[in-house]
Amino acid sequence: MNIVGVLIPIALLLGLLGLAAFFWAAGSGQFDDLDGAALRVLLDEEPGEPPGPLPPSR
Repeated sequence: MNIVGVLIPIALLLGLLGLAAFFWAAGSGQFDDLDGAALRVLLDEEPGEPPGPLPPSR
């Protein structure tokens, strides 16, 4: 039963660290644009220079 006296403070400390990390991420703008990256995948890239011929294989 002595282990409970050790595990409860460790669990509380980890919970507080997670909560602090969440508030830090929310405060620094990590969750501002949730749809931007998802929509950026669907956009076409600018057409660039076509690739040159492949070198001969050996």
